[in-house]
Amino acid sequence: MQIGQTRHPLEVFFAPRSVAVIGASERADSVGRTLMWNLVSNPFGGTVFPINDKRPNVLGIKSWPSVRAVTEKIDLAVVATPAPTVPGVIRECATSGVRGAIIVSAGFRESGAQGLRLESEILEIARAARMRIVGPNCLGIMCPLTGLNATFAGAMARKGDVAFLSQSGALQTAILDWSLQEHFGFSAFVSLGSLLDVGWGDVIDYLDHDGRTKSILIYMESVGDARAFLSAAREVTLRKPIIVLKGGRSAQAAAAAASHTGALAGSDEVFTAAFRRTGVLRVDSIADLFNMADTLAKQPRPRGRRLSILTNAGGPAVLATDALVAAGAEPAPGNPVDLLGSADAETYGKAVEAAGADKDADGILTILSPQNQTEPTLTAERLKQYAHRFPGKPVLASWMGGAEVAAGRRILSDADIPTFQYPDTAARMFSYMWKYTYNLRALYETPALTEEATFGHEEAAEILRAARADRRTLLTELESKRILATYGIPTVETRAATSAEEAVRAAESLGYPVAIKLHSRTVAHKSEVGGVQLDLRSPREVQSAFESIRGRLAELGRTADFEGVTVQPMIRERGYELIVGSSVDPQFGPVLLFGTGGLLVEVLKDRSLALPPLNTTLARRMMEQTKIHAALAGDHGDAKVNLAELEKLLVRFSQLVVEQRTIAEIEINPLLASPGRLIALDARIVLHGKEIADDHLPEAAIRPYPTQYAGTVRLRGGSVVKVRPIRPEDEPRMVQFHRTLSEDSVFYRYAGTLKLDARVAHDRLARICFIDYDREMALIAERTPPGGSAPEIVAVARLTRLAGTPDAEFALLVSDPIQGQGLGSAMLRRLFEVGRDWGVERILAEILPGNVPMRRVCKDLGFTFEGETGAIKDLR
Repeated sequence: MQIGQTRHPLEVFFAPRSVAVIGASERADSVGRTLMWNLVSNPFGGTVFPINDKRPNVLGIKSWPSVRAVTEKIDLAVVATPAPTVPGVIRECATSGVRGAIIVSAGFRESGAQGLRLESEILEIARAARMRIVGPNCLGIMCPLTGLNATFAGAMARKGDVAFLSQSGALQTAILDWSLQEHFGFSAFVSLGSLLDVGWGDVIDYLDHDGRTKSILIYMESVGDARAFLSAAREVTLRKPIIVLKGGRSAQAAAAAASHTGALAGSDEVFTAAFRRTGVLRVDSIADLFNMADTLAKQPRPRGRRLSILTNAGGPAVLATDALVAAGAEPAPGNPVDLLGSADAETYGKAVEAAGADKDADGILTILSPQNQTEPTLTAERLKQYAHRFPGKPVLASWMGGAEVAAGRRILSDADIPTFQYPDTAARMFSYMWKYTYNLRALYETPALTEEATFGHEEAAEILRAARADRRTLLTELESKRILATYGIPTVETRAATSAEEAVRAAESLGYPVAIKLHSRTVAHKSEVGGVQLDLRSPREVQSAFESIRGRLAELGRTADFEGVTVQPMIRERGYELIVGSSVDPQFGPVLLFGTGGLLVEVLKDRSLALPPLNTTLARRMMEQTKIHAALAGDHGDAKVNLAELEKLLVRFSQLVVEQRTIAEIEINPLLASPGRLIALDARIVLHGKEIADDHLPEAAIRPYPTQYAGTVRLRGGSVVKVRPIRPEDEPRMVQFHRTLSEDSVFYRYAGTLKLDARVAHDRLARICFIDYDREMALIAERTPPGGSAPEIVAVARLTRLAGTPDAEFALLVSDPIQGQGLGSAMLRRLFEVGRDWGVERILAEILPGNVPMRRVCKDLGFTFEGETGAIKDLR
């Protein structure tokens, strides 16, 4: 534990020293009685205080009329009283110093407006007292490893290394019953209910620091605090698998908005995109949830998608192949391999050895169907030696049948080879493993370096401000294209005309043929009112088109909606019509869309979603999720599109979306992608109404690049360096930075020696550069050396939140040639600014006694020292 660090606030829910049961009862079958019995019959090393003002004791234990009356300190309260009484109960707990409460009571938001008001009151009380709340409307919490059972379930879970979190208490009780029968154990068994306060992100953070938890399983119905969940999940899934079963997959999406993109708001596809972005593995059934936990605990993740299938029967191999391909993986070349029904143990062994040596196979599945000459038990004994023989290549098995193969199945499972009754299940597990690898790989891959933000963002903001001031929510096509242009997104030249004569002049200037479109600040879809005329080749046709559009609006009684037309050249070059868009999801905020565009966008439905902001790696992943990507890459023999430029366009588009928060929907359809260029042919932007105040506009669920911390620092010698937050693209320059460090600088930074090749390893630097700006902040200082063409990193300063506490920890490293010029002090002051913005109360550090320069800097900046190495800066 770092110097001065307090206990994680959620520890009170998993290892309390004392628990009060408010609503404790002896009434048979009551929740209050079950809670009491579970707590006292499963010793957890603490004291239980029944709270009941009508009885002198409960289950033979002295009861107390109120929490306030208890003479000892209470860590945790479990509340089982009617909903209207709960705010008063929580207020009493808060004033009595109780640190956490589990509210199992129902009757809150699920019951309507009055329940929501009760929740708001509870949350206000708890936050004022820095008290944490689990629930309401939850089963409670079990921690089998400590013996705590603060639930009203009918039994205690077995001990294990898997944590299971759920919003549904009923589902948990069913899984608990199943787990007892299957001898499956848990490190934590947590019901979160309606996520009033403690959410997924909080518990994931806590379990990350629990060395006994090896994987985290989640049944989720809603995400709650999306930013907290995504932040915690991305951090933790690099160390522990997070596997999610999301309920509500078939629920209808939110009411369709005015564009194709807007119709996706609230859809289940957004959850899939969010999980993919953070490395979370999504599965489709309860069985898959536990099968994957077992499989990932026993076998390594595959490096690729190709599975070697070894079988003694054709039919099962066909089923396995079908399941494999349907789930997104594929058989290795030359597979499946039929060993024939006469295959004995030795035949299987040689086949597995060959598959293990095959460079084109990323995993091995052995299928055994019991036949006359089959040896299920002997074959299992022969194969168990291969459980961990092939690095990065998982070994799975399907021993089909019942009693005849049961012994072999146990032998394989005990040897860490996941074994399934049916081969299609095994194939699906391999596909999940590959998806998990694919998702995690995006978290490590260094994106291409892109140009820094030099676009006219303020110009775009001014257009949007003017429209909102005019109480408009729909921008004209001309305004929409101007905004795209300010972000470096090419658009077809478009001119406005308020008369037929003006339209003709514009057409002749641009050159025929041209397209004429309705210019209106109120009509959402121009084509639906006859507002689009294409391929016009003469002044007469342009005049006729102008009058036709005006006349059609008049026929519809919408003369006031006609404000003229726009004129733009027809683009005749061969290419692909794409759609790029964004709309606001009610849980995740802005969501990006990419796919096949044009008139058939809703018919083809070839699209992928992603959360902004993007970098080039994430943009490429987004494109790879679509069918059109193969055509864009030239896989069908056509000239390929410049995918690198398309990646950069998507990055800039995502930047637009996160910076211009007044935009509710934005759509480029079509974006023409040809071998020679990318160009937006049509664009549409819808704004949030004035009923949403500027400070309540939706934010991106993943914090965008924090430009507010960029600036310059003047050194003592007069030279100036640039300071800015780190980016994933900085990894190559971080390698060069580490080459400038002396052995002393390395020793004092890392409290020991750390060789250069270890410091610059890709996996390490990728995690240092690709950070979550809500969780930590890394600032780099850079300057261009004399005669150099590119800036070099000369210092790195990092501030990391300490999970569950109001504290943060800093680290600082300055290149030796620039030490002693005041850069370290300047960067620490910048970190103080970040800490205050975060609401950090104290900044901590461990500084070795021999690091005299760093200790001097900290002393000058107001740090106090504690013990031999501790340094504390109070920001309050």
